[in-house]
Amino acid sequence: MAGHLAFLVVFFGAWEYACARGWLDPTFFGRPSEIAAFLYDGFVVKHSLWLDLGYTLMGTGVSFVLGSALAILAGLVFVTFPRFERAADPYLTLINAMPRIALVPLFLLWFGLGLGSKIAVGTSLSFFIVLANTVAGIRGVSGDLLTLSRSLGASPSQLFRRVTLPSAVPVIASGLRLALVYSMLGVVGAELIAAEHGLGQQLAYMQSTFNMNGMMGLLLVLALLGVVVTSAVSRMERELSQWQ
Repeated sequence: MAGHLAFLVVFFGAWEYACARGWLDPTFFGRPSEIAAFLYDGFVVKHSLWLDLGYTLMGTGVSFVLGSALAILAGLVFVTFPRFERAADPYLTLINAMPRIALVPLFLLWFGLGLGSKIAVGTSLSFFIVLANTVAGIRGVSGDLLTLSRSLGASPSQLFRRVTLPSAVPVIASGLRLALVYSMLGVVGAELIAAEHGLGQQLAYMQSTFNMNGMMGLLLVLALLGVVVTSAVSRMERELSQWQ
């Protein structure tokens, strides 16, 4: 921890010194002291960035929960009814192959500039990731284990709750980890194109006004947010592994 802190101090100190000496143009690279002033003003003085952060977090959370729940449900249906999966697979493959950013204008027409269109983009990204992992996880359960459980008199519901689902947890958890990250990427990406609020919308505004300190500050916030999301997913994965 101390090593990372020392590295950051040296890095930002060198950056500030290079800007002060004129080696780096703050117009194109920003300046650490002014970036800190921007963040302080947005979070402490005006509190405006808290609203944008809240919108981005809310969109990410709803996208993750909605996409994951629908994907797990669809995965269970596909495993239970393989014919239905074979019928739906070409259409799901076609939809999944479409670039989500290209669909943002369509989502904006359907759901408006508000949070709904951002949730739609994030959900469309998280759904297919969790769906693939759910199907793979359930089908990857050992056949010998299932046969042994049936021979011991386990009912279908007990077989699913006690054997199938716990055995599939590691693979599903891996999908959930990626889904949360991609949900945030989808929400921020949609905000960059058109939004009323959100960190992505603010980032697009800073870019249009050539406010490099604001852009760098928001990128730093997004990077820290990514670290928090990754840590939360790792903790969730450990909890699910213990349940297994």
